[in-house]
Amino acid sequence: MKKAIAILLVLMMIAPVFAQGAQEKADQPVTIEFWTHEDANRMKLEDRYIEEFKQTHPNVTVNVTRQSAEKLIELIQTAFAAGQGPTMFNLSIEDEYPLIAAGRVAPISYEAVGYKNAQAVKDAYLSGVLDAVTVEDDVYGLPLELTNWSIFINKKVFRDAGLDPEKDYPKTWEDMVEVSKKLVIREGDILVRRGYDFRYGYYLVNNVPMVEQLGGQLISDDGKEAIVGEEAWVKFLTFMQNWGPNGENLGSPTYTAARKLFNKDNNDIGMCSTGMYQEARILNDNPKFYNSGEWMVVPYPRFKDAVKDVAGCYYGHFYMVNADADKATQKAAWELIGYMLSHGEEYLKNVGIIQPTTALMNSETYKNMPYSDVFTSDLEKGHIVYYGASSTEIQSMIKTAVEAVMLQGVDPKQAYLQLKASAQEILDEQK
Repeated sequence: MKKAIAILLVLMMIAPVFAQGAQEKADQPVTIEFWTHEDANRMKLEDRYIEEFKQTHPNVTVNVTRQSAEKLIELIQTAFAAGQGPTMFNLSIEDEYPLIAAGRVAPISYEAVGYKNAQAVKDAYLSGVLDAVTVEDDVYGLPLELTNWSIFINKKVFRDAGLDPEKDYPKTWEDMVEVSKKLVIREGDILVRRGYDFRYGYYLVNNVPMVEQLGGQLISDDGKEAIVGEEAWVKFLTFMQNWGPNGENLGSPTYTAARKLFNKDNNDIGMCSTGMYQEARILNDNPKFYNSGEWMVVPYPRFKDAVKDVAGCYYGHFYMVNADADKATQKAAWELIGYMLSHGEEYLKNVGIIQPTTALMNSETYKNMPYSDVFTSDLEKGHIVYYGASSTEIQSMIKTAVEAVMLQGVDPKQAYLQLKASAQEILDEQK
C-alpha cells in the first residue's frame, strides 16, 4: 500500500512537468512557407485570413510567395526536385498529382481541418470531387477552387464588326473561325485585334475536349494506349495549324494571353476562354466595363460533326502540404488551410472561385452569380482534367505538337505520330 502511494505521489509530481513539456512543444515557433498563384482579389482575403489565424496561433509565422500561375508550376517543380518545396501550396491537379504519386505530399490532418475522418471530408464535397486526391482512402488535398472555362465575349467588339453578340456568338469551332475572321484587325501580318484565342499551355483543359468531341482520347479506357484516334487528333492539329499565323492567322502562342487582355476592354480581343473567377477580376480591374453590361458568357463550342457532346475540362486547385515538413508544421498548415476554406461564400462573392462543397453549390449565392447557369451546364458536360504521374510531361508533349504545326509548318499527321510515340513511351514507363 505504501509503495502504491509513493508511486502515485511521484506521478503527481512529474505530471505537471510532462504537461509543461507538451505545452512548450505546442507553443514552439512554427514557420509556414505558403506558395500560391497571383490573384488580386484572393490576395486581399488570404492576407486577412492569415492575420486572423495568427491571432489565435501566435507561435505561427506565415511567409507568402505569390507568382503567376505559369511561373508557380515551374518554381514548385524545381523546389521539390531539390528537396526544398514549400510547406503548403496549390496548383492545378494535373500538375499536383505527380507529387502525390511520388510521395511528396502529406495526407490531410483531418481534425486540424475540422473533420472527423476522410469520409466526413468526402461527404462535405460534391460527389467525386476528391477522387483525384484520394489514395487508398486517404485524402491528400482540399480544393481552393474547382474551375471550368466557358467563353467570355466583349459585346462591343462584336457590334464594331457588324455582328449581334446575342445571336452571332460561335456555337461551333467552325463558327469560331468564321466569327474571328470578321473580328480580327491586322497591321500587315500582326494581329492588333483578335477575335478569340486559345489558352496556350493549358492543353489538357482547353484542347483535349476538342479531340474528344471528334471521337479521340488522350488515354484509352484501359489506360494502356496514349493519343487514341488518329483521325480525331490529326483533324484537331489541322484545325490548330489553320488557326495559326501560317493559316488563317487568327491567333498564336506568341501573343499575350487573351484572358489577360480581356478586362482592359481595349478593343484588342473579342473572346477568351476563362472561368467564373474572371468576373471578379473584371470588377477589380475595370469596374466601368463590369457594370456596362457589355460582356457576356456563352458555352464551350462543339465541332459541327462532333460525335460526343463534351465541354471543356474542369480542374481543381488543391491545397497540399509538404510531407517533409515536421508534424507540428504540417498540423499548423492544415489548420490554416481549414480556416481559410471555412469562408466559401466570401471566396465566391469576392473572388469568383468555387469551393465545391455541397452547401455552396446549392446556395443562393452561387445561383445568383452572373452566368452561373452557363458554367453549370458546361460543368455537367465536362469531366475532370487528365491527371497522372506523367500528366505534366504529356501536356508538354501536346504543346510541342501544337506549336510544331502552328509555328513551324510541320505536317499534322507527322506531329500526331511524334506525339503518340512520345506519350506512349511515357505511359509504358509507368507500368
